[in-house]
Amino acid sequence: MLRHHAIMLDNSVTRLRAAEKAESRREFLARGGRVQRCQECLLTPAQCICNERPAPAGQVAVCLLYFHGEVFKPSNSGRLVADILTDNHAYRWHRTEPQAELLALLANPAYAPVIVFPFQYAEAERQLNSPERLQAYLDTPQASGERRIPLMVILDGTWREARKMFRSTWLNQLPVLGIEPVAERDYRLRESYHPHQLGTAEVTVDILRLLGDPERADVLAQYFELFKVRYLAGKPWLHGQGATNSDDDSE
Repeated sequence: MLRHHAIMLDNSVTRLRAAEKAESRREFLARGGRVQRCQECLLTPAQCICNERPAPAGQVAVCLLYFHGEVFKPSNSGRLVADILTDNHAYRWHRTEPQAELLALLANPAYAPVIVFPFQYAEAERQLNSPERLQAYLDTPQASGERRIPLMVILDGTWREARKMFRSTWLNQLPVLGIEPVAERDYRLRESYHPHQLGTAEVTVDILRLLGDPERADVLAQYFELFKVRYLAGKPWLHGQGATNSDDDSE
């Protein structure tokens, strides 16, 4: 069961959204942008999930890299990942001038960073495509001998935007951890053109299991289901019908 956490949680995604909003010269409006929304979870007030957020915990860290405008989209599920993991980081992606703080995080010897992306787009030597290769990478200790913390680097945007981010030269040394969907998913918030294109939270559930934190994976899966139900219930233009691709507010 989800544990209710009544205190409004401050995480890296909400901080990034506030910073982006402060720097923006004009308001970002996705489809449905005129609808009144909770300023924390971005759902309609009647569907707000803020008081149902799980308390953060976990043995895995996450770094969410957001394409321009993505952090403002109500359908974005990356913020759910930041909600459930204590060690969370979020940055706006820049092609040629990544933030010094972001580069320092990726180079921090306390972490074992892996970029989450389909294997087919990565060179063979970068692919952590077997349990043995993944475990060998994770087991490589810090110079002090301490175990490194797995750090998921997740590219958050549309599929086209994520592919553009993946090609960043400053990311091309990171090992790649991909997944192959084993069952049809029910992510009805956005349109997917290929079976490996899943929602951010969906992908993260599987990656958390691979990285050895099944408890957080279960929490995120349940939290994401709650989010889907509430999000779709709060889309007034559906008039009580199921979401369709044409109703997407993510593009």
